[in-house]
Amino acid sequence: MKGRIQTGKVLMVASGKGGTGKSTLSVYLGARLAAHGARVLLVELDSGLRSVDIIAGVCGKTVYDIEDILSGRCEADKAVVESPLYPGLSVVSAPYSGGEIRAGALRVLAGKMSGCFDIVLLDTAAGLGAPFLAAKSVAGMGLVVITPDTVTMRDGRIVADELFAAGLPSVRLVINRVSVGPFAKNPVKDLDECIDTVGAQLIGVVPQSAELAAAAACGGPLPENILAFAALDNIARRILGEEVPLAVR
Repeated sequence: MKGRIQTGKVLMVASGKGGTGKSTLSVYLGARLAAHGARVLLVELDSGLRSVDIIAGVCGKTVYDIEDILSGRCEADKAVVESPLYPGLSVVSAPYSGGEIRAGALRVLAGKMSGCFDIVLLDTAAGLGAPFLAAKSVAGMGLVVITPDTVTMRDGRIVADELFAAGLPSVRLVINRVSVGPFAKNPVKDLDECIDTVGAQLIGVVPQSAELAAAAACGGPLPENILAFAALDNIARRILGEEVPLAVR
């Protein structure tokens, strides 16, 4: 697996609105990329709505944050904390409040970190604000996260159009929190409608999972015996260049 990893790759995870599970997906996707041999740095850009530290199990272990780095108050390595739950995954948290994400400073940081990590994963804030604009100026791949409903589909299309207009080489769609099984109920019945509306190529479908939500809420490890784990692992493998069939169960 290691031979297929593109060193210094910068990915951004974006959504048109909050509540799509973007940050949770960022952590667990980073964990699965690391499990396949990539050295992953997850940078949280959502100032004031910090959650990645809890999900990744580094809550209470962080001293500095992304604002400290970008403002020059500390060297980048002082804000990097390795997850005790997921070997190979390191985290830079967003500040609890305030802070400003500047494109130029983020570009410099991504350039430096790309020499130390195989993948830099940018967890942006929802919408098209400063964190999104800064991330799209440095990323080579954008993951647009939606849930199967008309509001996030519409907003996801706006985000995808912005990324296409910025010239990102790859813009892919993740449909999150999809109800599966014989009694599945989704606001949008046909996932093809999601793909057509957003206008980006599908890279994965993550099933709704109470176990995943519980793990994220308490900062516990993601159970390996659930469909959501397999879905996230498959997305990671596709990012790393494997040909993995798309399937929704």
